[in-house]
Amino acid sequence: MTAGWASVPVILVWAVSLLLVGLTILPLSKRPWWWIRLWDYPRLQLAAGLIGMAAFQAVVLPWGGAEGALRIVTLACFAWQVFRIWPYTILHRTQVPGTRRPDPAESLTILVANVLQENRRAADLLALIRRVDPDVILTLETNAWWEGQLRPLLETHPFAVLHPLENTYGIHLFSRLRLRDAVVRERVTKDIPSVFARVRLRSGRLVDLHCLHPEPPQIGNDVAERDAELLLVAKEVAGNPRPTIVCGDLNDVAWSHTTRLFQRLSGLLDPRVGRGLYPTFHAEHWFARWPLDHVFHDAHFRVAGLRVLPYYGSDHFAMCITLCHDATAAVEAEIPEPDEDDHAEAEAKIAEGREAAALGTPPVQD
Repeated sequence: MTAGWASVPVILVWAVSLLLVGLTILPLSKRPWWWIRLWDYPRLQLAAGLIGMAAFQAVVLPWGGAEGALRIVTLACFAWQVFRIWPYTILHRTQVPGTRRPDPAESLTILVANVLQENRRAADLLALIRRVDPDVILTLETNAWWEGQLRPLLETHPFAVLHPLENTYGIHLFSRLRLRDAVVRERVTKDIPSVFARVRLRSGRLVDLHCLHPEPPQIGNDVAERDAELLLVAKEVAGNPRPTIVCGDLNDVAWSHTTRLFQRLSGLLDPRVGRGLYPTFHAEHWFARWPLDHVFHDAHFRVAGLRVLPYYGSDHFAMCITLCHDATAAVEAEIPEPDEDDHAEAEAKIAEGREAAALGTPPVQD
């Protein structure tokens, strides 16, 4: 009996270690299946689990043979997870230069908030917005009830795009800066809208703004359509001479293959690189958080401020960023470059997403 119980820790260490190794390897596949893509998200949590299991292996398992191979594989997977997360730490070089003296005429502050459609703490969000005082406010998951609650914003932010939906994909854009050419689009999937508008800075400069909220990977919901939307936007903004910002709840993490492909194709930069993870989801679970809300921009901006805002009842924290247009910033910025394989992969993913959308399955609620 004693010998049998003594084998239980060994079996558990083997089982958990192999599970974590498998979940590390699984996202190396580029298939859009939800049960694969879901494991793009918790890299930090998987890294913690892997290093913990390496410690248990040192205590419970002998040092030779198959046990030694398990240690090597576990540590290699830990190193891979750290490699993916590493750019989003303060130890990495920043991708976007900062500035402490932004020119007000060339600056704008954007707040992105996925409100959680059933959340009823609208007063808390409005108080947060008043405190931050952004120039542009993007709210997601906003239905007719939320539109009614947010209407006071029109007094200070009169330029607006209002598109309420009851399927958790409603989208509202409020701006104190004048908007031009504003339009709601359904690029890939019916009833999954995005917003495009040109924002006129105080200097008169126009900035192209793309606001997105594609579907997430969930049980029964793969990500072909999400990937297609992100890559269509990447192709649209690539080489655009006008200053460009892409923001929203992209339902993808910064370190995923798709998001990195999006960056290479679009030439847009991630202000979090070298500054931190800035996790925005899940707001109610400290042990399971990752960066789902994003602001990407072209190389002609400097970052004057970037922060995740306090809890207001949603499953997402709001993100706030202040960007300052500066033509000299492009000289310093590190711009990712796509290759022929990137373009071919993007075309294949876009075709796959359009084919999935053509099947006409209704959106899965976020």
